[in-house]
Amino acid sequence: MKHTFINTIAAAAMAVSASFASAAEQVTYLFPAPDFLPAFAPFQLAKGKGYFEEAGLDVTFRVGKGGADVATQVALGNADLGGGIGDTSIIVRANGLDIRGVALLGGRGLTQLAWRADSGIESPADLRGKSVGVLSFQDTTYYNLLGVLASVGLTKNDVDIQAVGPGGIIQLSIAGNLDAFSGVPEWIAAVEGAGVEMKQMPVDAVFPAMAQAIIASDKTIAERPEIVSGFVNAVLKGIRDIQDDPEQAAKDYVSFVPQHSGKEKMVEGVMRAYASLIYPEGENQPLGTFDPERIKAVQTFYVDRGIVRTAVPIEDLYTNDFVK
Repeated sequence: MKHTFINTIAAAAMAVSASFASAAEQVTYLFPAPDFLPAFAPFQLAKGKGYFEEAGLDVTFRVGKGGADVATQVALGNADLGGGIGDTSIIVRANGLDIRGVALLGGRGLTQLAWRADSGIESPADLRGKSVGVLSFQDTTYYNLLGVLASVGLTKNDVDIQAVGPGGIIQLSIAGNLDAFSGVPEWIAAVEGAGVEMKQMPVDAVFPAMAQAIIASDKTIAERPEIVSGFVNAVLKGIRDIQDDPEQAAKDYVSFVPQHSGKEKMVEGVMRAYASLIYPEGENQPLGTFDPERIKAVQTFYVDRGIVRTAVPIEDLYTNDFVK
């Protein structure tokens, strides 16, 4: 009798587990760069700590070939959701890809302007004649740099802009072959980790740069709103973990992403940078939401500079409906 009872309980537990597995919504998320980068820590925390599971989602991470590829794959339905920047929809929607931002991962800009302390640079006005690195000439780090230059009356012709990729930015900055770069906090941490003193300023101090964004197609938003909402709020929960306790978040993150084993202090430094420079809410802009005025300002700049050919209605570029 005892064994029969135990077997019955075990069978029931297995049935419940199987029922949950079958009920969980399958979701594919496409990153624009390797998913082990610290910039994507909120996603790894959401997965490792079970926040996606709590939302009834079975999430699979995949890696695309840059932001343009992610936007294309999401628009075509080859991925349910993907990663970009707040300006991604401005750039790709004008080209006929029906995607929009569904969450903005911070009220500040992702891009930072950083320069070697021995470069003689003290402000953007000092960039004239200097070598400045960007990820590529089709990337937000470049577009944001153009905005910084414009803020002090300079153009791309006044500086030596080099598109050298993330590894090139770090190595050339360490070697002294780049005076400055437009990039993300972890690149700055990597250069400083090599013993090079750096100075920096947030790009959004002079240009309305935006943070990372989660993007979705109009079709997914219309047909599967529950998976968009569940995914978005699970990731925002991961961000709040970083804000509340960067040290513990770094330990948790490293336990989920073994590529960073032994680098907990470096990761913690990156977490603190994101918590202080990027994640803070903007004025009248709760965490996760977009500011239409900011989007409008960026789109106007991009149209004026020929980065995009035509403006599209601001309301087609984002939605704040999924942020709880």
